Amino acid sequence: MGQRRGRADRGRQRARNCTGAAPVSTDLLNEIREDFLALEQKDRLLLLLEFANELPELPQKFQDHPDLLERVVECQSPVFIFVEVDADGAFHLHATAPRESPTTRGFASILAQGLDGLSAEEVLAVPDDYSQSIGLSEAVSPLRLRGMSAMLGRAKRQLRDRLAA
Repeated sequence: MGQRRGRADRGRQRARNCTGAAPVSTDLLNEIREDFLALEQKDRLLLLLEFANELPELPQKFQDHPDLLERVVECQSPVFIFVEVDADGAFHLHATAPRESPTTRGFASILAQGLDGLSAEEVLAVPDDYSQSIGLSEAVSPLRLRGMSAMLGRAKRQLRDRLAA
């Protein structure tokens, strides 16, 4: 299984994925989904808040040049992202969202942590509807879930643009 960066092991049992959702191409994203699905609805929101608190800080080069980041206009809150592929071909998603928007920050953090270090092929293989598969449809508005899907979609588009350059 993928290693959790920055998350304490809560010692919960994992639920099996009974949603019929297609498997995700990465162990960590699968693990994140299983963690959400193992919880009651109210606890899923607490886990999302935990992710929100773990959104990695932007690297200094983006803090100094916020114009490098792309706004995800589909999100209700101001979310900005930038993707990189390093010399080893590993994908990195950098995101920023206001602390006053924990749902949005949580979604950005899930993607930043879950996609980090993957190959371009693995990132592009992540289902576009991943946000629908983590069991938050009863706890979070459809508009917010579409925002997470939009973040993933923009990350994939930026990745394709980088690969084509």
